[in-house]
Amino acid sequence: MKSYSSPSIRTRHIPQRTCLGCRQVKAKRELIRIVNTPEGNIEVDITGRKSGRGTYLCPTLECWEVGLKSNRLDHALRTSPSKDNRQQLMKYAEEYLKGETSAPGEKTG
Repeated sequence: MKSYSSPSIRTRHIPQRTCLGCRQVKAKRELIRIVNTPEGNIEVDITGRKSGRGTYLCPTLECWEVGLKSNRLDHALRTSPSKDNRQQLMKYAEEYLKGETSAPGEKTG
């Protein structure tokens, strides 16, 4: 008696990244990238494709506050962002992420 196996179904690889604030591993597309460009500018990378050293944050205000207020951002980007850079990033978070909280069932901090 022969045994037949079902054809293997290929699952697509989903890139995983760790949030700088809450340290949870999530799909890359669920996170927002902050990049240190070769010119030395620190900016939000919506596309996720800008060249430079990057780090990721969840789209929640809590994660942005934790990530920007501690030295985690300095360590991840291997640079010291100026006060002005931090304020610009926090302004972005407040404008685009206002009202966003963590997803139901997730623990923060």
